[in-house]
Amino acid sequence: MLLLRWLEARFERAGAAERAQFEALLELPDPSLARYLLGGARPAQPQMAALVSSILSTSDIMLPCPVTGNLPPASGL
Repeated sequence: MLLLRWLEARFERAGAAERAQFEALLELPDPSLARYLLGGARPAQPQMAALVSSILSTSDIMLPCPVTGNLPPASGL
């Protein structure tokens, strides 16, 4: 979902260098990709780090959970 949202929102407007970085990101091993997109790790290469930041900022999937929600309050705990 993270990658799809970035593709829909930004890929057409991206320049050749950013598109090449996106293709390079897709070639990374799955554990590295997961660390960058889900684990909070940052790529060492500045251009790749900028792309990962762009991907994460485009999506609202990784926003922190709100303090309040729709679950009933716990009782008797």
